[in-house]
Amino acid sequence: MDLSKDEQSALLECMLKMGDLLLDAGAEISRVEDTLSRVGKAYGAQRVDVFVIPSLISLSMAFHEGEAATQTRRILSNGLTDFYRLEKLNSLSRSCCADPMPLPALRAKLDRVAAGHKPFPVILGGSLLSAFSFAVFFGGNGWDGLAAALFAVAVVALQEYLGRTKLNTVAFNLVVSLLIGIAVGAVTTLIPALHMDKILIGDIMLLIPGLAMTNAIRNILVGNTISGVVRLAESLIWAAALAGGFMVALIVVNAVF
Repeated sequence: MDLSKDEQSALLECMLKMGDLLLDAGAEISRVEDTLSRVGKAYGAQRVDVFVIPSLISLSMAFHEGEAATQTRRILSNGLTDFYRLEKLNSLSRSCCADPMPLPALRAKLDRVAAGHKPFPVILGGSLLSAFSFAVFFGGNGWDGLAAALFAVAVVALQEYLGRTKLNTVAFNLVVSLLIGIAVGAVTTLIPALHMDKILIGDIMLLIPGLAMTNAIRNILVGNTISGVVRLAESLIWAAALAGGFMVALIVVNAVF
């Protein structure tokens, strides 16, 4: 596939956009690098060099003329996992590799993926089920599970509202865990039959960055040591903010109630 200079530049833009969206959806580093390499070769690049860390994508492609085109993009991503968007991007990349589409069409599809979001009822239903199940699994009774599910609605509402404020993940975890912890403490104080610890366990599971930690370890094991260590450090800081918010909430509840 012969591309003009302008088309090569447009291809680089599309590939960087795809890489940005993959990272933002929580894809591991090796997946991003492999996807961009395959897409670049599908469009006629003789060589594709991709370097990805959680905050940066550097992409260089050499075409048959022998000249290399290079672009770099700074990534501002929260690192959270969105399987809905990730599946859309995987499907799009496979389509490009099997039958490369015109670049304007590729750009339009990427814009649609970027604008799309997981349906809210799916997020709400999954959060309710997860909070209820974890609260019961860790020793709570049915009422604890129901209470955890109700507070899961508050967690989802805070995620939806605070997500618009562009809070970084550390501040987000700290604020949400503090507010939910105080609310759960107040309710369990008024209703002694409920168990505060079981309800908190059910709701904290909605916020723990387990997949981010898993991807970090996977990156380290497959050789992407720098990216893995950076993501692991971020995940531990996120978890520390989460724990700190709940600890402060417990102190406030004990002091007030």
